Amino acid sequence: MTFRRIVIILFIVGGFWYLTTRNNRPIIISTPSGPLSVVERTLKSESSGSALTLTEAHAAPEYDSEEMNNISVYKKALPSVVNITSTTQAMNFFFQVVPQQGQGSGFILDKQGHILTNFHVVASSYPGQAAQQIEVTTSDKHRFKARVIGSDPTHDLALLQIDAQNLAPAVLADSRDLIVGQKVYAIGNPFGLTGTMTTGIISAIRSIHSPQGAPIENAIQTDAAINPGNSGGPLLNSRGEVIGINSLIATNPNENVEQSAGIGFAIPIDTAKAVLGDFQKYGRVRRPSLGIVSLPIGPDLAEQMGLAAEYGVLVQRTVPDGAAERAGLRGGNQTAYLGQLQIYIGGDLIVNIDGQDVTNTQDISDVMNKHQVGDTVTVTFYRGRKKMTTQVTLGEAHERAA
Repeated sequence: MTFRRIVIILFIVGGFWYLTTRNNRPIIISTPSGPLSVVERTLKSESSGSALTLTEAHAAPEYDSEEMNNISVYKKALPSVVNITSTTQAMNFFFQVVPQQGQGSGFILDKQGHILTNFHVVASSYPGQAAQQIEVTTSDKHRFKARVIGSDPTHDLALLQIDAQNLAPAVLADSRDLIVGQKVYAIGNPFGLTGTMTTGIISAIRSIHSPQGAPIENAIQTDAAINPGNSGGPLLNSRGEVIGINSLIATNPNENVEQSAGIGFAIPIDTAKAVLGDFQKYGRVRRPSLGIVSLPIGPDLAEQMGLAAEYGVLVQRTVPDGAAERAGLRGGNQTAYLGQLQIYIGGDLIVNIDGQDVTNTQDISDVMNKHQVGDTVTVTFYRGRKKMTTQVTLGEAHERAA
């Protein structure tokens, strides 16, 4: 009797097991990346009577090394990225002053609530004025009123501050050794879509002009999708460190909508560090300058002009009472044309500053980023065929002067 009961119990248990597992059969599928375990699950229809078989993953998805790094960068950087909403004044069709809202991005610099963004994100429609109201939203959806404590329209940078706790500062890298082809990430709020990350590479390092028309040296060109709302957000390297501030996008002039065309620009973080140093020391921007208007020289131009070196920066003119003029450097004394561009030749050819070779204006910008107004640098130059050296005490930068 006992044996019969055991047999009946085993039969019931076995039947239950068969019924519950026969529609979920594990299958091993070979793929280029290795075996993939999936399960077939059959859904029966009460109405049509036909069954539907689904093939489902048997385990949690696995990520490749690139995906893992993308996820790591996002998790590391997102807490420091903020959304910025600014309310400015604008004229409507009837010439009435009305409030107008704009959106951008920024990133947290320290636990004291300092935030870096673009000047144009918080600028008023009226020149020289900041937005009337600025609101910062952190990644955890908390909102704070912000105030502008420093601005540099020339480099399109602004420093904000909020009163908040438990902030996650971004990690800043250097931008002087960036290489074309290097992978980059942009995180921001394009079109108000908070916490969006896009990826790409560094497409070029080149000089551009800010929205105010001033030159920005060593700007980072990238094909990472940057759209309205990304402005002021961080451009990151593969370690999640900030290498630039997303600022400009190139758009198709035939399109009415401002959107990514695969060409975006970021202000190098080294430029931002120099500006922040000025804010800290002077309370305003005081960028150092040689006080020259210059022309980069390559082998072809050097041969045409009969210069003593194949590379360098030719001094076209010196700023009156500027650093270069006080140190005895000379500008050009003859007018010439480079295509349609009028230039001045016959001036000194700068080839080295403080032991660093100078081949273009970007090299001068790199040197200036390492110094402050009043510092003294050693300038090596050619005057005709004669190689000379002089000490230059740096002055304060003026528009169109290096």
